[in-house]
Amino acid sequence: MELKQIIAKNISNLRRLHGITQAGLAERLNYTDKAVSKWERGESIPDVVILKQIADMFGVTVDYLLSETHSSREDRSRVANHLTIALISCALVYAIATIIYFVLRLTVGWQGLWSVFVCAAPICFILLLIFNSIWGRVRLNFIIITLLLWSALLTVFIFWERPFIFVLGLPAQVIIVLWTRFRFPSKADEKNKE
Repeated sequence: MELKQIIAKNISNLRRLHGITQAGLAERLNYTDKAVSKWERGESIPDVVILKQIADMFGVTVDYLLSETHSSREDRSRVANHLTIALISCALVYAIATIIYFVLRLTVGWQGLWSVFVCAAPICFILLLIFNSIWGRVRLNFIIITLLLWSALLTVFIFWERPFIFVLGLPAQVIIVLWTRFRFPSKADEKNKE
């Protein structure tokens, strides 16, 4: 297979795997969707700087983009590393929350210090959302955003003790659900219209 076709196939597969449209990829790279479409059809190839940006964006090497075959072991290893980084980040958030808990307990003696751990949950979900947006499947963002919403409302409730705050979560959850149902037209849809 010709190098242009190999690169085209790899960019297309990675883009689809991450749930990104050609227009979305083009926007991230500050290119037009027509350029991305040409890359994916094998009519042209991105320059080396853009290849490096694409590789970094999808968490692969430039060599991966240039290779015709990829080992599933390499893919599993990459996914495992991404998951490990995300979990270490969340564990670090809870380690910091534990330190804050003990420092405040020794200095202030406040009884409601357990709320420090509840406050750590939205921070963890923000980290997971960032990592999943970079490396994961965009479709999982729905679950992460939902957990972020309700953990943030719980945190606010703990400090304000106003149950009405959860009422705000209902329209927000409806908006989240409706947003996930929103479909952006792909290049194929646009070509079929013409």
